[in-house]
Amino acid sequence: MASITRRTALALLAAPAVLGTARAQATRLRLAHPHPETDSWHRASLRFADLVKERSGGALTVQVFPNGSLGSDPTIISAARGGTLDIALTGNPFFTGLAPKLNVLDLPFQFQDRRHVAAVLDGPIGNGLRAELEPAGLHALGFWDIGFRNVTNSRRAVATPADLRGLKIRTTPNPAHIKAFQLLGANPAPMPFTELFTALETRAVDGQENPTTLILNARFFEVQRHLSLTRHAYTAGILAMSKTRLEALAPAQREVVIATAAEVTPQQRQMNEDAEAGSLAELKRRGMQIVEAPDRDAFAKLVVDETRQEFATRHGAQLPEAIAAATPGA
Repeated sequence: MASITRRTALALLAAPAVLGTARAQATRLRLAHPHPETDSWHRASLRFADLVKERSGGALTVQVFPNGSLGSDPTIISAARGGTLDIALTGNPFFTGLAPKLNVLDLPFQFQDRRHVAAVLDGPIGNGLRAELEPAGLHALGFWDIGFRNVTNSRRAVATPADLRGLKIRTTPNPAHIKAFQLLGANPAPMPFTELFTALETRAVDGQENPTTLILNARFFEVQRHLSLTRHAYTAGILAMSKTRLEALAPAQREVVIATAAEVTPQQRQMNEDAEAGSLAELKRRGMQIVEAPDRDAFAKLVVDETRQEFATRHGAQLPEAIAAATPGA
């Protein structure tokens, strides 16, 4: 697929009328994600939909399905690959079965902050990782933000690795997440996000790990008492479109989708970053008991070397090393 130049993108965004046909001939694209309607994923998806419609002159419409209404994380990815869904938005760990090198983004204690994240995701490393999904029939339109993960549970405060021993913790299916919690003495239980609230409510699992924004938006405070700000891993989301569906669009429409996704992606990340402090304050107000300064060095000491070595054994050490060396603006 031909790449879009910056000049072409700006011209397209400035002149939406030339791209459209009659409204009666509009092509509908369906976008599904597992997060609640209160989450930045949904707000950014609606903005993406509005801009695509405007900039295509009404020739394209995007219908957004939040909250797992079209299925779990693996289900919507499978549907996008199979052509029954146009755009899937879910966490990077759920794509790693199709493109194992994407596992590198989920290695624990890898990113210093969101500036480091942006230097990786928006540069050559991120571009190369997005291309890994092409053979699976998916075109990655952008890396969205889930954020830095923190541990919650219903049994006890977690300040040191010893406090995790024996707890059954829901994780993503990413090998690095699973391995890290095994090394910490917990019992990892991978499952789709759409099944998580019920699993916590019924005590099928003791806890889970997600950013504070998602802990709040998914109302996990209703079924979890303890929150520990471990920030043990960063998680990106991937906005991925069926490659067949994208290539079937008229060239000008295709470029509108690609350019608009590129514009909305940093906006979504900023929404999430802006919401972080407020989400923590609200979780406190809702009664969660928070360990704000757990022994992160002790957690990192137990998990970093083994998880990176396991990745390097399978895929080489070049990607983790490149991520470590990436600097903002590089």
